[in-house]
Amino acid sequence: MTRTPRLISHQESPVVIVEALDLDAQGITRLSDENGQPGKVVFIRGALPTEHVTYILTRDKARFAKAKLQRLIKPAVYRTQPKCKVFGICGGCSMQHLDFAAQIAIKQRVLEDDLWHIGRLKAEEIMRPIAGPAWEYRHRGRLSVIDRSIKKGTVLVGFHEHHSAYVADMSACEVIPKTISELLIPLRELVGSLSIRDRVPQIEFAVGDSPNTHEDRTKKHIALVIRHLLPLTKTDLDTLENFAKQHELGILLQAGGPETAKPFYPSEQQMLYRLPEFEIEMPFLPTDFTQVNHAVNQVLVSKALSLLEIKSNERIIDLFCGIGNFTLPIATQAKEVLGIEGSAILSKRAMQNAMHNRLEQNTRFQESNLFETTATDIASWGKADKWLIDPPREGAMEICKAMHDLPKDHYPKRIVYVSCNPKTLARDAAILCHELNYRLSKAGIINMFPHTSHIESIAVFDLGQ
Repeated sequence: MTRTPRLISHQESPVVIVEALDLDAQGITRLSDENGQPGKVVFIRGALPTEHVTYILTRDKARFAKAKLQRLIKPAVYRTQPKCKVFGICGGCSMQHLDFAAQIAIKQRVLEDDLWHIGRLKAEEIMRPIAGPAWEYRHRGRLSVIDRSIKKGTVLVGFHEHHSAYVADMSACEVIPKTISELLIPLRELVGSLSIRDRVPQIEFAVGDSPNTHEDRTKKHIALVIRHLLPLTKTDLDTLENFAKQHELGILLQAGGPETAKPFYPSEQQMLYRLPEFEIEMPFLPTDFTQVNHAVNQVLVSKALSLLEIKSNERIIDLFCGIGNFTLPIATQAKEVLGIEGSAILSKRAMQNAMHNRLEQNTRFQESNLFETTATDIASWGKADKWLIDPPREGAMEICKAMHDLPKDHYPKRIVYVSCNPKTLARDAAILCHELNYRLSKAGIINMFPHTSHIESIAVFDLGQ
């Protein structure tokens, strides 16, 4: 049976009052049915809680509808003027129309709500949010490229439009460093001059500290990773080298997956970020996963270690350790630290970073698939006084579940959990607290991605008596 699609009316709605905000920063209002009872929920892009607005439907389903703001009748007191000229078109930010302090408050509320509604938990202490610069904070990202020569006579380089395959026609971006933002138009011209202009789908960028100790510590090094689906000609390569020299940046070429990215100019490239409080230098590749917000990452690492309350005779395990962002600072304070990561390549790189910082004596790294963890695996890691867990969005459920089959004396007495998804944090917290006798001592948000709805958080679990 073919289902007839529901037709969308482009008529303006009556005035409604926005009641709440969802995780995509869409205003939420609930309509009433013919009997005055609560009816369909409408998500209004661009509207904020308490505002009186009208809207136009963009998608209509049986139980909910999507809409866009048409007229703002009464604005919220915390509405502000977006700084970016393509806000509302570009899908990269969804909260620029919301006061910065209000953004943080809303994210804190989401964390608390998820902990309660999913985990049935309230933290004994809500920590002060960790925040940093509001603008030019994003030191790593992926720019999409689209050849619009037929329609517009140009190539577009930037972020995708909201829920669209199209690339926003943007000449600047306020959340990436100014040096990268100023390259958006030159990058259009660069790709447009190549023989394979329609076969360059993306350009990644990474910004790092200077590896030269004699240079100004404020100087940043930029690397571009250019993905190309067909071979480049000699003329193309000359063009890319000239571009790199002109703008004083490095270029890597990527013909396939991330593992195929190779330095092109200069032929050898090393980037790093520093954690000055711990006198750590972290070499990384432009294609590595690293925190995009270096300023907030420094504060986060410091906060995580202070919450661990490391003693010099303690052994710590760092799960999902990557290239050692937390592991190496821990090594400066603990007797021993074991970093565990699912990638053999990253484990090897992390050990190289330990050697770079002369911390190899009390630091070990191990490869293990942490999404298929068993009690036997955990026992093989050895007893540890404390754990730090920093998983991807999927969380660490298998690790928490596997702890059921461990002797209680193998449980760490404290777990510091850094999360990039409050829902999976709440799910895992429920296992730790309701099934394994931990207390949720503290929790708070980390505003790693200002002006977006992305929520990072940190929580502390203490083992009960």
